[in-house]
Amino acid sequence: MNVEKIIQRILTVMSDEAMWVGLFVVFLKVILITVVAIVLVKVLRMLIRKTFSVRIKGPLVYNERRQQTLSKLLSNVVAYVVYFIAVVSILAAFTIDITGLIAGAGVLGLAVGFGAQNLVRDVITGFFIIFEDQFSVGDYVRIGVAEGTVEEIGLRTTKVKAWTGELFIFPNGNIMDVVNFSIHNSIAVVDINISYESDIKRVEELIMEFLNSLQERYEQIIKPAELLGVQNLTTTEVVMRITAETMPMQHFAVAREIRRDLKDFLDQRGVEIPYPRMLMVQRSPVESNITKNANNE
Repeated sequence: MNVEKIIQRILTVMSDEAMWVGLFVVFLKVILITVVAIVLVKVLRMLIRKTFSVRIKGPLVYNERRQQTLSKLLSNVVAYVVYFIAVVSILAAFTIDITGLIAGAGVLGLAVGFGAQNLVRDVITGFFIIFEDQFSVGDYVRIGVAEGTVEEIGLRTTKVKAWTGELFIFPNGNIMDVVNFSIHNSIAVVDINISYESDIKRVEELIMEFLNSLQERYEQIIKPAELLGVQNLTTTEVVMRITAETMPMQHFAVAREIRRDLKDFLDQRGVEIPYPRMLMVQRSPVESNITKNANNE
């Protein structure tokens, strides 16, 4: 008897047209809200990228590093806000009391805030990192033991990718000491080894001739390269040092190019680069007998 009543109730509910219409309307609202949120996020992110891609003219100084960082940050903030509004709208479509939910979320957020001091510290530190432009996306930095290119700066975490592929993720509150290699120009340092048999004055003149043509060949060099002179005297060679001011983080590539070209330049002019040698001394039989007799006496 109970089974028949349950089946009857199920059939009554299933045949209720008003219920199905209401569910269909709610279903359409959920789909519409979701689609609108996704499209709106994509459109707003595109507008942000377009806005920051345009060179801003005015009395304020804007640079590409700061624009790229702010672009990514604003894109993330827009996504969070739009999706939050979408979730609230979906809950409202299911006739859930949003006012009570928001009030409860506020109280819960206040309670969580007291317990999540590290999270609050990360957000505040992230804000000041971006506001003070300590480093930006694309900069080459050293944070603690990690060294690499900044991939992303958020309000809570910062991501740094090493040149070998590792991705370091730092909570912003844990970032204490930062070395930024991308703000100022770099210095390429090249040491060239010369043999003691070479004429040092002539070698210096040849190197100066080579350095005078560097800035024309390498656009990364900002100022004319300098020959500092003799850097060191070792047991086998004379070490001469060259420096060149380059664009930020271009000193490694420029130093490699200078070493290669300078080596070819000196080879063509007969300047010898020292390398390890072995001197073999072979005594004649007469000298060996004289030495043996002297030892016996």
